[in-house]
Amino acid sequence: MTSVWKSDVLIIGAGLAGLSAAVALSGVGANVTLLERKPYVGGRAYSYPHPALDEVIDSQHVMLGCCTNLIDLCRLAGADKHIRWYDRISFLEPGGDGKDVRQSDIGASWLPAPGHSSLSFLNSKMLSLVDKVGIARGLLEFMRGYPRSDAEPFSAWLKRTAQSDRAIRHFWEPVIVGALNDDSDRCSTRYAGQVFYESFLKSAEGGRLGIPTQPLSDFYTSLAELAGKQGTQLHLRCSIERVERRADGWVAIAQDGAEFFAEKVLLALPFEQAAKPLATIPEPAETVRHLLRNLDNFSHAPITTVHLWFDREVTQLDHAALLDTRIQWVFNKTRIRRDEPEAPHGPGQYLELVISASFPELKMSREEILQPALEELSRFFPEVKRANVVKSGILKEARATFSVVPGLDAYRPSPNFLGDDLYLAGDWTQTGWPSTMEGAVRSGRLAAEAMHPARSESERFLTADLVATGLTRLIATERI
Repeated sequence: MTSVWKSDVLIIGAGLAGLSAAVALSGVGANVTLLERKPYVGGRAYSYPHPALDEVIDSQHVMLGCCTNLIDLCRLAGADKHIRWYDRISFLEPGGDGKDVRQSDIGASWLPAPGHSSLSFLNSKMLSLVDKVGIARGLLEFMRGYPRSDAEPFSAWLKRTAQSDRAIRHFWEPVIVGALNDDSDRCSTRYAGQVFYESFLKSAEGGRLGIPTQPLSDFYTSLAELAGKQGTQLHLRCSIERVERRADGWVAIAQDGAEFFAEKVLLALPFEQAAKPLATIPEPAETVRHLLRNLDNFSHAPITTVHLWFDREVTQLDHAALLDTRIQWVFNKTRIRRDEPEAPHGPGQYLELVISASFPELKMSREEILQPALEELSRFFPEVKRANVVKSGILKEARATFSVVPGLDAYRPSPNFLGDDLYLAGDWTQTGWPSTMEGAVRSGRLAAEAMHPARSESERFLTADLVATGLTRLIATERI
């Protein structure tokens, strides 16, 4: 017998976009059904039990203080108590050949914005005085905000502002590759400028680094639980085969034959996954055909993570950005998760290494990635050479993010672009943000607003951005 489900709103996809929309809409009384083809929520921000390692692993995601909607959603769900916040980021230059590892800690001071990070910046060892002058001159361009147009590649901006090679390698590129998961040729100045404006210039709060202390699927389960308490019906392992428009609304037909009827449907999926149900619609509207054509303009950028369990402690840092290496970040998960009940205790240490924009690594074998990573890591933490690797794992995310290539904004659709009670959400839609968890949450809330228009500003789902503080408040225009 075919199962039939009816609701006001059907949301396909329980990543952050779908979860945020479900929380928003069920919170105002809508009857919501949420479908997810995987056995867990969170979308690409997920964790899973690795069968060979007997460990739960993920690809570490972080947030900044400027991620106001993500932080607000975590607060509503009670997940905020599982975020560890840091006011400083350590940049490490490798040692070796008789040289010591050099550490530069960038963080806020008592000075008002935009000078709140200037003291640590001026004292940083990773840059020369000439580098710092060039960087300061470049940052002045983003003082009022960031460009409205996304036409210019960030690499062209770096050349135009005469940034030194060392400034690019030790400041601009590490920040951009870590934040946007792509190099400066494939990132627009508009989104690069947004990163620097929001995290370095606008306010001290905006640059704070937040790291979940739980595996990501556990962390985001609280969002699904909140939606459930508000009445949302969640169906996991539910893969949709096709979507049809009928006289009384929409129906999504699952792989097992179950039918889900709703007045309104929200596709809260990555762009390549959204194409699949859209392509099944009989006699699609021109807006659907137009979007399907535009999806060819989107592309992916991969992330590779290396998971290492050592028999001893090799560093006391919780996290660090690594310079002059393929590894962008190291996260000390033993220390980050130390206050969680499930945190391991003992003499060993668990580190996760993040290789952003890892296009070459997609074609490499496990050993081709692992051995160079260990060698590079030992240049920063010499104790690695004396430690034994108890176990290790490699996680490749070929479709980790979409690339904010120059000119892409013209193809990013609004939530109600398709019309006819068919809506879109996902970090790739028009959010005003690049491919981030904040962008995904914003997209879900923007879609919820399109489906349930607010009668006043106070009824909007979207949380306001942080306000500019200090001297920045006097001159900021956000976008120029």
